[in-house]
Amino acid sequence: MRRNGWKEHGIFAARMFSENFSVSWIIRVFQEIAGILNSSLSFSIITFVFTVLGLLEVEDAKRNIERLENPAIRQSLLAAGADIAAKFQRYMVVRSLMSVLTGFIIWGFALLAGLELATAWGVIAFVLNYIPFIGPFIATVFPTLFALAQSESWQLALVVFVSLNLIQFVIGSYLEPRIAGATLSISPFMVLFAVFFFSFLWHLPGAFIGVPIMIAVLAICEQHEASRWLATLLSGRDGTPPKPA
Repeated sequence: MRRNGWKEHGIFAARMFSENFSVSWIIRVFQEIAGILNSSLSFSIITFVFTVLGLLEVEDAKRNIERLENPAIRQSLLAAGADIAAKFQRYMVVRSLMSVLTGFIIWGFALLAGLELATAWGVIAFVLNYIPFIGPFIATVFPTLFALAQSESWQLALVVFVSLNLIQFVIGSYLEPRIAGATLSISPFMVLFAVFFFSFLWHLPGAFIGVPIMIAVLAICEQHEASRWLATLLSGRDGTPPKPA
């Protein structure tokens, strides 16, 4: 009777597992993740090609602008281009520093939690932090699954998952927008808005280029008297933006 009871219990548990954890569902999840990564890789390659082609024409574009007859337009375009380049460089520096901070904190947390391959999880978090949305998600899911396999404890896996998401949220949604906003003289709210709005329009590629588009638009608005009010309104500084030289 006892053997039959254990047997029935095992059959019931197997049936519950098969009903709630379908293999086809897991396959679909991995297919969706693979599709997102594939589109991200394609977008990265296209962006790299366009960036290289654009850099090859920087001097030609500058000479063409300098040959414009209207001095006001010539000066505003040159000043806007220099401002966009400087702000974009600062934005990439901030993004890199936040990625380093994310990787370092996740490395330290993995050590405290007793996870193996702590250095690997920190490096993965650093690299994937450059990919909006899907990057931090992967950086939290993989260590969680590894913690579950290592400890066979869903409690530890839950703690790891919640802690890693909290780290990603604090750095990515609070600390980075505030630092980027202060560095670029843009409202931190507008930094987050640019990421979410352009990701809504163009999905993952939009999340990449949302902040650079906002930088370019505000830099151009600062160069014209009629649109300077918009740069002032969305600026993260007290007072008005500096007038162009």
